Amino acid sequence: MINNILKGLQAYSGALSLISKLKLWKYFAIPIVISVLTAFLILLSSYGLSDNIGRFIAKIWFWEWGKETFTSISTFIGAIIIIAIGLILYKHIIMALSAPFMSPVSEKIEAYLTGIQKHQHRKTSFQEQLWRGIRINARNLIRELLITLPILLLKFIPVVNIFSTILLFLVQAYYAGFGNMDYTLERHFKYRESIQFVRKYRGIAIGNGIVFILFLLVPVIGVILVLPMSVTASSLNTVKLLKDEKLIPNSNLPV
Repeated sequence: MINNILKGLQAYSGALSLISKLKLWKYFAIPIVISVLTAFLILLSSYGLSDNIGRFIAKIWFWEWGKETFTSISTFIGAIIIIAIGLILYKHIIMALSAPFMSPVSEKIEAYLTGIQKHQHRKTSFQEQLWRGIRINARNLIRELLITLPILLLKFIPVVNIFSTILLFLVQAYYAGFGNMDYTLERHFKYRESIQFVRKYRGIAIGNGIVFILFLLVPVIGVILVLPMSVTASSLNTVKLLKDEKLIPNSNLPV
């Protein structure tokens, strides 16, 4: 697991140069617009909600003593809830809507790494790629929310809340990497087969997703570069895995 996480992280080192080498920037134009608009709308809609959630949580404290302290803690927890849910919604929305634009990027990277321009893989249309992206990310969104909500409850337990933050981050990372891997897998696997493949290499998904989430912490530039960098890095790793599994031809080109 740790080794695969490191591989997921290391793939980013060659992502920027590969984007320029293969002239892939034009494919990211619409996804970048989607990313920026989605981030803006989520930030706008969530502004001030942390205070409302904080006050709502604070109502469970019936006593006067310590009420101010508990309200402050509740407001902080409310902010974490908003950030966590906002990140979840953001990443699944942009990955779903960007699927038809990211698939060609992944395909060009695969062609470069294998040396084969015309692969005998599944042929999918724009609409099919969009539906696949929506289906995968809707499934992941529901599962991630079901896992995230209990983790957020652990925020009320001292000491444990430190570990819950780490766990929450890793869950976010896994599902971000999951979506990025599927841009390559959709050409080779059907829906359920793709899910099984990502589960097998969940460390790769987590490694890719860690940097994805960290990008979002960088103001403005993060939401611009997050898709180009994470999708390229994920494609590098996923093609390598498919070659190792002998599911696509090998070559002497570097991965």
